[in-house]
Formats: sequence, C-alpha cells, structure tokens
Amino acid sequence: MTRATITLAALLALAIPLSLLAGRVWIDPATTPNAALILAELRLPRAVLALIVGGGLGAAGAAMQGYLRNPLADPGLFGIAPGAALGAVIALYIGASSTVLLHGFALLGAGGAMALLALIAGRTANPAHGIALFTLSGMMIASLAGALTSLAISLSPNAFAMSSIVTWLMGALTDRGWSDVTLAAPLTLAGVLVLWRAGRSLDALTLGEEAARSLGVNPRALMALMVLGTGLTVGSGVAVAGIIGFVGLIVPHLVRPLTDKRPSSLIVPSALAGALLVLVADVVCRILPLVTELRLGIALSLIGAPFFLMLLLRMRRGLA
Repeated sequence: MTRATITLAALLALAIPLSLLAGRVWIDPATTPNAALILAELRLPRAVLALIVGGGLGAAGAAMQGYLRNPLADPGLFGIAPGAALGAVIALYIGASSTVLLHGFALLGAGGAMALLALIAGRTANPAHGIALFTLSGMMIASLAGALTSLAISLSPNAFAMSSIVTWLMGALTDRGWSDVTLAAPLTLAGVLVLWRAGRSLDALTLGEEAARSLGVNPRALMALMVLGTGLTVGSGVAVAGIIGFVGLIVPHLVRPLTDKRPSSLIVPSALAGALLVLVADVVCRILPLVTELRLGIALSLIGAPFFLMLLLRMRRGLA
C-alpha cells in the first residue's frame, strides 16, 4: 500500500463522520431527535453514494489520461456521460420519472454510447490510429448526445418536464437513498476493477504504441477494457447523480505528485481522491447559507473550470 493510498484513506476516515453530521441542520447524535433514523436513512446513503460516484470518476479520469497520454483528458469528454444523461433525459421527457426507470434509461444511454464508441473506434485497420479515432469518436458521440439533450429540453411537453430535466442535469446527491447505492456500487466497483486490470497495459503504452505492442499489449483488447471500465464507472455515476463534471480531470493531477506517475499506480489513489473530493464538495453544498442547496454539479464546475484554465496556462508556459 503506497503512501498516497494511506494518506487518502486517512483523510476519508476523517471526512466521512463530518459528512454525516454536517448539513443545513447539524446533527448531534446525543440530543437531536430521531438522530439515528436521520443518519441511517438520509445522511449515510448520501455519503456512501458520494464515495461511489467520486471514486468511479476519479479512477476513470486517471485511466483515461493514461490511455490517451493527455493530462487534459476527462471521461466526460468521450461520450459516455452525455449518453447516460441523454437516456435519463428521455425518461424524464416521456414522464418515466420513477427511480428504477430513470436509472435504467441512463444505463441504457451509457451502454449505447459505449457500443457506438467501440463500433466506430474498434474497426480501424491500423492499431496505431486507434487512440486518435477513439478520441474523435468520443467527441462526436458527446456532441450528438448533447444536441439531442438540448432538443429534448426545447421540445419538453410541459414546464414540469423541462424543470425536471434541467434540475437533474445539474447533478446532485439530494434525496438519494439506499436503492441508488445498491444500483451504483456493484457497477462502479466492477468498472474500477476493469480499469485496474488495464493498468499494466497503460504503463506499457507510456513507452509508445509500437513499444507497447512489442511488450504484448493488444491495442483492441486495451480499448475494450477502457470502454467497458469507463462506461461502468461513469454511466452508473450519471445514472444516480446526474452530470458531475471535472472530477476525473482534477484528481489525477492532485494525486500524481504523490505517486511514481505510472498509470497503474495512479488509478486506486485517484479513486480515493475522487471519493474525497465529491464527499467534501457535497458537505460544502449542504452547509452554504443559501435559500436552496447549491447543486453538486455546479459546485464542482466552479472548482473545475479555473483548475482547467490553470492547467492550460501551465502547458502554455511549458511550450513557450
């Protein structure tokens, strides 16, 4: 177990109790009426879901940056998150707003985006072109899903449907329960394991595609692992929480200095850091003195956009 993993696990051990007690109303287990019920049915599932969603996004971001060898890569840019969002928006558009149907449509959307990405990017005759085609295919799918989502909003049958769609797209963990945890946990865990399984191949890929193939890496098999792992982690996260952006971009950069910078050694620490970031951000959203609770997706975007700009400026100085 690395120093980064131990440090992040210790920080999570401190943050989880805080997340259970913090909120618009702070909980004192000794004096608050029904404290046990509130903690068990409201605060605890929300905290667990924050860990699951953040962990999946962090691991996906680290793996994606290693696969594309691009420090600005984010799993949300490659079509799976917009595909899952489109599926959920379709469910809200047709009035299928129950939790089971909403989650099901979102997962179908993520699965459709995964299948389309694999179909387009996996058919290249030259494996050396696979990563470039993967990137362009993902951006095309993201653009198409975004356009269809905007179309659904503009054609909403009533104001209630439009409000539900827009609110859900902002991303939040409000009013989530154990049923959401039950759905997201196994899918996210499976996705993180798939990405972790791809770690050694990602390490070889840092030497270049030709060198990786000489070391026995199968480019198409690696692409399949990336599509499956990212699809499971990102798709399940979007299905239960809506669009939560920038986590996969931010946390690998924060964790990388604490590791040996190999993609395989970055996946687990990034998962822990992603879980910590989403958990702390959710606590901040709850305790801010606003009329309504700040949406988690908005809060992370307010953090992520300046961070992205800082990375761009740093890269510009490095190229100057």
